[in-house]
Amino acid sequence: MLNNSYSVVLNSKIKPFNKSVIVDSDKSLSIRSFLIGSICHKISTADNVLESEDVISTIKACRKLGVKIVKIKPKKYKIYGKGLGSLCAKKNTLLNFGNSGTLARLLVGILATTPNIEVLIKGDHSLNKRTMKELVELMNKFGCFFLPKKRFKFPLKLKSSPMPIGIRYKAGVSAQLKSAVILAALNSYGDTHIFEQKKSRDHTENLLKENKQSIKIKNGKKKIITVYGKKYLKPINVSIPGDVSSSAFFAALTILNKNSKIKIENVGLNSTRTGFYKLLKKRNAKIKFLNIKRKNNELRGDIQVESSKIKPLSASSDYYVNSTDEYPILFVIAALTKGTSSFSGIGDLKNKESNRIKEMQKILKQVGVKTVSKKNNLKVFGKGMLNALNKKINVPNLGDHRICMATFVLAILTGAKTNIKNFETVNSSSPSFLKLMKQLGAKFEIQK
Repeated sequence: MLNNSYSVVLNSKIKPFNKSVIVDSDKSLSIRSFLIGSICHKISTADNVLESEDVISTIKACRKLGVKIVKIKPKKYKIYGKGLGSLCAKKNTLLNFGNSGTLARLLVGILATTPNIEVLIKGDHSLNKRTMKELVELMNKFGCFFLPKKRFKFPLKLKSSPMPIGIRYKAGVSAQLKSAVILAALNSYGDTHIFEQKKSRDHTENLLKENKQSIKIKNGKKKIITVYGKKYLKPINVSIPGDVSSSAFFAALTILNKNSKIKIENVGLNSTRTGFYKLLKKRNAKIKFLNIKRKNNELRGDIQVESSKIKPLSASSDYYVNSTDEYPILFVIAALTKGTSSFSGIGDLKNKESNRIKEMQKILKQVGVKTVSKKNNLKVFGKGMLNALNKKINVPNLGDHRICMATFVLAILTGAKTNIKNFETVNSSSPSFLKLMKQLGAKFEIQK
């Protein structure tokens, strides 16, 4: 858990608004910029970096591995790359990933095939509870191993492979595992072939795309990624857009709040991240993407959203991989939309910062919304816009930023008297969240 813990208390509804906002920068791209920049040659740059807890954990970990990182102005950094296989640390150096599953999986991928690495790895209380079984087993294939044996949760000891050899891998819904394999493969002997079974976020491939000697992407019915090991990596220069996942909470609030309109400026619109918006547009939400342009092999633009009368949601498993982080707020939208909404193929939500299915069910129950969960599916029996002034919502110390943000939106739409503990975890992904909500007219109190 982070120090300086605080709760957010809410007790009133938000009024209509018409605003333009700039959300926090993309966390996925910020973390990847530092990790990939560290293993490139020469100097890479990352501009408009998200300076959140997870990204600070990334910078600290890279520095512990001998990488020089210099902040040259607010949100802009130079990364003095050491080249593939050149990260180093004294035996039993402790690397702390904090709350970041992205940092944990991607940096383990890099270290697995970096020579002479023997480090201790751990996360915070929340991350240490999450299973890393698939990651451990994948890195074992490269010849890396972990102690104690048959333990799949942090803390662990990582011993890198002395002779890493490329593998064949069928990638599923986890972009983090796919990225871990790509990064491990870069410093392995021979070629690694990745067969994408489900299209997942592709920021890692996009950042490496200019290094044609190292990575080849064949887009067909199913994407095939070939990584050629032990090649020179050119530096990267990244300008990071706004985070499309953080934007979703403001979009959801606008859709459900009467007579409201918002423009969220300069947001990353990578098609592997916009499932939330596609799903809602199909259910009659007034959402437009404007001023679209391409930079760093990624689309970006503005998102315009207006209050909308939407139909109940029906999210097949295909949506999960493109909107993983947005499911807590999708459950809130479902609860406040009249009719039965259904969500399929969401079993992986049980292994996030908290069990997001179970915890969101508890929260919705507190405002009188019925839900039914079976295997990998959830049904939400939406009541329409609730007046919950006589209800109370209490969120315990879950260490889950997305649940804190989703409950905040639920509280200001319904007026339920709400106490969200551990709200400082929102700083891991969206440190400007409360400031932006205040701009839109939300009233809340911070209790230390």
